[in-house]
Amino acid sequence: MTMRTLETEFPDLADSIRHLVQDSIQYKSAHDDYHKLDKTIRGLEERGVATDDHHFRALKTKRARLKDQLYQQAQQAKEQPH
Repeated sequence: MTMRTLETEFPDLADSIRHLVQDSIQYKSAHDDYHKLDKTIRGLEERGVATDDHHFRALKTKRARLKDQLYQQAQQAKEQPH
């Protein structure tokens, strides 16, 4: 199972993501939650869970919302002068 990190998915935000993980407990917690959730979903996908499974869809929705939140925060951090 290959894990795709937020830094590899958003290479233009990699520095901002790393700084936020170091400097913000809230961001680090959400970042860690995203990766745990992603690992769970990828494991389910590898085991062939039906995509119409309600729990599976709910996990994927939660992951998408978390990813969007983390992206938005990283984008804002990148735009702010240091």
